[in-house]
Order: sequence, then structure tokens, then C-alpha cells
Amino acid sequence: MSAADLLAPFPASPAPQEEQEPAVLGVTRSVTGRRWNWREGGQASHTDRMGMAIAQQTGLPEIVGRMLALRRIAPEQVATYLTPTLRALMPDPSTFTDMDTAAARLATAIRNGETVGLFGDYDVDGACSTALLTDFLRRQGCTVLTHIPDRMREGYGPNAPAIAAMQDQGATLIVCLDCGTAAVEVLEHASGRGDVIVLDHHQVQGALPRVLATVNPNRPDCPSGLHGICAAAVTFMTVVATVRILRHDGWFDTHTDPQLMDSLDLVALATVCDVMPLSGLNRAFVTQGLKVMARRQRTGLSALLDAAGARDPLSAFTCGFALGPRINAGGRIADSGLGLRLLLCADAAEAQALAEKLNSVNHNRQGVESGILDRAMELAAEQRAQGHAVLVLSGRDWHPGVVGIVAGRIKEKFNRPVLVGAEMEDGSIKGSARSVPGLDLGGAIIAARQAGLLSSGGGHAMAAGFGLPADGIPALQEFLDRHLATAASLPDAVDLTIDAVVNVAAADVALATDMDRLAPFGAGNDEPLIALPRVRVAYAERIGREGNTLRLTLQGEGRGPRLKALVFRANESPLAPVLEDRDSPPLHLAGWLRAESWNGRTSATFFIRDAAIAQ
Repeated sequence: MSAADLLAPFPASPAPQEEQEPAVLGVTRSVTGRRWNWREGGQASHTDRMGMAIAQQTGLPEIVGRMLALRRIAPEQVATYLTPTLRALMPDPSTFTDMDTAAARLATAIRNGETVGLFGDYDVDGACSTALLTDFLRRQGCTVLTHIPDRMREGYGPNAPAIAAMQDQGATLIVCLDCGTAAVEVLEHASGRGDVIVLDHHQVQGALPRVLATVNPNRPDCPSGLHGICAAAVTFMTVVATVRILRHDGWFDTHTDPQLMDSLDLVALATVCDVMPLSGLNRAFVTQGLKVMARRQRTGLSALLDAAGARDPLSAFTCGFALGPRINAGGRIADSGLGLRLLLCADAAEAQALAEKLNSVNHNRQGVESGILDRAMELAAEQRAQGHAVLVLSGRDWHPGVVGIVAGRIKEKFNRPVLVGAEMEDGSIKGSARSVPGLDLGGAIIAARQAGLLSSGGGHAMAAGFGLPADGIPALQEFLDRHLATAASLPDAVDLTIDAVVNVAAADVALATDMDRLAPFGAGNDEPLIALPRVRVAYAERIGREGNTLRLTLQGEGRGPRLKALVFRANESPLAPVLEDRDSPPLHLAGWLRAESWNGRTSATFFIRDAAIAQ
């Protein structure tokens, strides 16, 4: 399809139910079918006034002030927002229910030199939580046993044989990390042989296990208010509380005082990869944790950064797209303990070997994912055409380790909550689910389990896991269609939210550097999305494996400076044919402007998200 074909390819949209602000640059239907909207307040005069006030009071560039105003950051909040610190944002750990009990028991284990068994989840958050607590306890003299369950053989959550094995090896205390809240029967049985502590953040599905302590900000009786932190953050705050007790007792008069801030690289990595909102305390965790990560003191992470080809400066993007997928890959299709072993590894040669293995496993994971995705997309399109609010897919020979990734890709394509399951040899289905903003899929999964439609299930608003007999799919889909009925009326593509319109000539390194002051970017703190008006493509070429990246040179209509641009996944993107069309009329482009350094030279690159024919 050529660019000319897209000048009027769609039928007129139905009249809106209520008056909308004018679309940015008049784009009501882009190449990908999206409307371009201003960020709320983007055209309001009070936003300009507030942005100007912030710039004048803080000395920040005016565009940064305006973007802070768009994010409803008041002038008196700017310093904490741009330079978040734990001192300013972290509450007393004792505000968590059961925190004091858990910390006191860990302090006792340290004083007595006990053997402690740690059971962690097989994702990044579980690996980081387990590594953080393992490192702390070992440095204080404890013997630590660890277990990360095999996704295929053991599934999610604590299981009796694994915990019993650690108790048989002398563990007098079991700590479950990033899991355990729902494991009532298993943990109550384990507590008959020793104390059990749960450090978790998942939604509570019913009664809590009757164990020594369950520290979870999402338990109904927890007054902390920190509902959006990951398990590694809960673990870090538990260590802080434990150190406070030990310091009060004089433990560190004769023992090495732990450098707790050095573990923030793990908290940052887990926060980003578990898609926690990057606001408040989480901004402090990620901002400070990235500084720790940049020092490359953790041998395993340093090796993985090298294996992934990650460039400085490190960012939330590094965590989410370079490190996270590789650590997760072991738990998805190979050895679930690989990620934890890498995070704990202190030997450079061994760390390099582990990093290279994870890199290879991740490459294999991409192949497995690709083999499932095409068929899953076909099934999703059929269900979307049938009018389902929730897409529920399953298939034989689908690997359970990658169904969550496939669900995420389908969610992006169709803007619907998605469940993708793998049919197991015993006739059951194990799967993962992903939701869209504003719809609590985790709560719906829990409700389905309580209604007897699932054998297992739970998670967060945006992501969940589930299990059921294969013949239970129709009843589950019917239940979810009713429970999340509003999803049926969602548009097929999510509208884009634009922060600013900038000419190509002004899209330079200085602007990219200014906007980067709002980082870290991610859930709850979107990277500023800017629009470039009336752009022409001066040059285009395919690069990378299978030509799947499109590299471009952009130029404004009045010529002037040129701007480098990139499109990823070009082979499957509807943008690529338009951008490669030499006869294309001028285009409006939406994307992210970033400053990139290579071989000592810094330049601006525009990462294209969407395009529209300039009318």
C-alpha cells in the first residue's frame, strides 16, 4: 500500500458522543488507525502559565516546565519529582502489617546463624527479591538455601516438596518471595516444621495463610498505602527494618554494616520489569538504583549488560528491554534458576558464561514466540470479529513459558484483555493474561477462580496467570465477557497522547536532553511523545537481522537540519510501506526524541511510533 492510498482509506468515523478537543495536527485517523490527542490540559492556557511559572522558579527550560505542568507537578513538588530520594519518599517500614514480626524473626535468624530457605518466583521480580535477601543474609553469617520453581514441572507458587527439601537440609525459617499470599494449604503445612514468612505484593484472593508473617502492601489490613510496589521493594524495606533492629541491639559493633543502597540496582530492575508505576517511591527506587547499576558493581548484571550490548547511560528502557527479557528467558523455556545464579555470581568468568547462556536462551525464546504468534493472531482476529470483550486463546504445542509475551503482543494489536494458554499433556491449560489500562484483569481472574471456573489463578490488574481444564474455555470466556463487558466498546487502537508539536529543526540533542530530565519513563510516567509536522523522508534503508529495522533521515519541508529516525519491527509494521514510499506526500510523525551517544559523539534520534498523511 502506498502513501497515496492512505489519503482517504477509511470510512468516516461516527459522530462523537461528546465534544472533543481538536486532534493534534488534525490527525483523527493515522496510518495505524489512531487519533492523536493532546495530553489532558495540553491546549489549556493555565498549563502554559503553570509551565512558565515552574520554569521561572526552578531555572528549567520552558518546555520541561510545561511537561511537568501537564503531569500535574506543582512548583513545590518539582525538586522531589526530578531528584527523588528514599530519604524524602520512603515511609517507615513498620507501616506494613506484620513487618515488625518478620524483621524480628530475620534478626533472630542472623544472630543465631540459622539456615534459611528462600523460595522465589521465576520472573525478574522473584529473582531480584531472592538475590537481594540471599546476599544480605549470607553477609550476616546465615546459611541460605534457594529454590526457584520450574515453570513446566512445578508451576507458580510454593510447593510442598521443594519447601520440605529445604527443611530437610536444616532450614529453620522459610521465606517466600514474590509468591505465597495464595498458598494457604502448602504454607500452613510447612509451618508445622518451622517458621514461614511471606514477602509478596500480589492481590489477596481470600484468607491469608496462617504463618508467622505475611508482608504484603495489598493485603486489606495493610495501612502502608504502597499498593504499587514490587516484591523486591517489599524485600528491601524488610531488610531495612531488620537492619534497624540489629543496629539497635549493637550487632554492627562487631559485624560489617551492610551497604543497603548497593542493592537498589535489583529493586530498580524488578520495579521496571514488573511494570510498577514510576511515581512516588518507585521513582526514587529506579532513579537511585540506575545510579548503582551504572557503577557495575554487581558482576552478573555487568556481564549481562555486556552480553545484551547495552549502551550508557543506563535507563528504565535498559532494564525493561535489555536485562529483563534475558533474565526471564531462563524461567520461560530453560533453567528457571539461571537468572538468580547470574545475579548472585561474583566470578567474572562464570558470570560471562551465564550471561551468554541467557542471551542464547532469549534468542531461542524469540523463535518459540514467533512460532506461536501468527496462529494466535489469527484466532484473536476471529474472536474480535465475533464481538468478544475478552480474547481467550489456547493451542497445542504452545510453550507455556512464552504465552505471556504472546498475550502482550495481542493486547497491543487489538486493545483488548487477552488470555493465552498452553494445552498440557494432562488435558489442562496453563496460561498468562494481559490487560489494558483501566480494566482489572487480575480481579476478574480471581473472581473466575472463586466461581469455580479456574483451578488456579491470580495476579495484578494488568497481568495474571491461570489454569483450568481444556473444556472449561467457553465458560471462562463467557464469564469474562460479562465481568469485563466494557472492553467490547474499546477502540481497536489506543489513541496517542501527544505532549508537544516540534519542528524537525528544533528536534535536536538539547531538546532531547531537556526532556530526559523527566525520566525514568515507564508505567505511570510516560516518555514525552512529540509530533513532527509535515516531514519528508530524505533517505530510508533496512538494517539489522532480516531487515526488521528501518533507518531513516527526516527533513522538514523548508529543508534545514536533518534528523535520524528508526522504526523497529518494520517487517510487521504498517508504517514501513508509507515511510519507504518515495512518492509520499508530507507526513506528520509521532514518536520519542532521545539523545544517543556512540563513540564519543552524541546525536538525536527520533523513534517513530505513528504516522499520518499531512492534509
